[in-house]
Amino acid sequence: MKKFIIFFLVFFIFLTNIAFAADNTIPNVDAQSAILMDYKTGRVLFAKNEYEPLAMASTTKIMTAILAIENGNLEDTVKVSKNATKAPPVKMFLKENEEIKLKELLYALMLQSSNDAAVAIAEHISGDVETFCNAMTNKAKEIGTKDTVFRTPNGLDSLDHHSTAYDMALITRYALNNKEFMDIINTRQISFKTNLSSYNITNKNRLLSEFDGANGVKTGYTGKAGHCFVGSATQNDMTLISVVLASGWDEKGKQQKWIDTKSILNYGFKNFSYEKVLSKEDCLKTISIKKGTKDNISLYYENDISLPISKDEKENISIKLDYIKTLEAPVQKDQKVGVANIYINDTLVSQVNILTNENVNKKTFSSYINQIIKNWVNILN
Repeated sequence: MKKFIIFFLVFFIFLTNIAFAADNTIPNVDAQSAILMDYKTGRVLFAKNEYEPLAMASTTKIMTAILAIENGNLEDTVKVSKNATKAPPVKMFLKENEEIKLKELLYALMLQSSNDAAVAIAEHISGDVETFCNAMTNKAKEIGTKDTVFRTPNGLDSLDHHSTAYDMALITRYALNNKEFMDIINTRQISFKTNLSSYNITNKNRLLSEFDGANGVKTGYTGKAGHCFVGSATQNDMTLISVVLASGWDEKGKQQKWIDTKSILNYGFKNFSYEKVLSKEDCLKTISIKKGTKDNISLYYENDISLPISKDEKENISIKLDYIKTLEAPVQKDQKVGVANIYINDTLVSQVNILTNENVNKKTFSSYINQIIKNWVNILN
């Protein structure tokens, strides 16, 4: 009996070790392109073909929504055009001359992916769809995207309408800063009436009910893009953004996008936690001052840096300083003189400015005389 108990304990420990080892296994996703990004720092924790330009289907509507929120009044009444009513399903089946609030269109856009709502929003904000799409592309560039072009406000396949998993993560990271956007995407169900119809809108984002801490954001599918999803979840004060593009087609792809998303989110939450890798007061360097009332002054880092770090990465963090060694007076306090580059496994993951800690005036003739007198007094003493 004693031998059996010992064997059982050893076997249990063995299984536990296997399970633990599996936690840090890089996820295997079917999606053609995927990424996992930390919301707070922008650090990429997992990536697969993240810069490959692909159609992104209705995940496009993330940009449609944030542009409308920033440039419109959510209580505005939108008068629906005939052009908007012609949008293909999925749609609200808006009617020409129907009057509906911009906020209500945004609920239909983000919760059930209504294509006619996207057109109505675009026309209300910019006058026509083409102008709105140009504004979407320009906004994406402002956010920092490198390879994103919007040709439709709803994500329907059109010409070179495309983005990348990395760019979509950047856009989503930006959108999540907006409280109104967050309120909309986390709404499970809403009903409202217009002058012509009544609507009951239900959120199609399964992640909200199937993943702990989920808080967004948008599904997508077209024949060209396949099944896509941009997700977001928060656990233990860490918010992660996931993007999967082309997880497959037909029913298999429809299910696979959820499998892919949960896989990379679980990988992030199980393997990464925030670690302070640099503090403002850590900088012990000084800088020489020429022709100044002081010969040298201390430096400091502009801010603390905390990053999501895995256990394996903790021993492979290095900080390399790139800064000016000498300045000529006058010098201003908080003047940038360089950067501290933070590396993990020789990959640059973050930067912070190196700043001067005080003002230094330029020496004048009288200050030279005063310094000479001071030196003589010190010698005589």
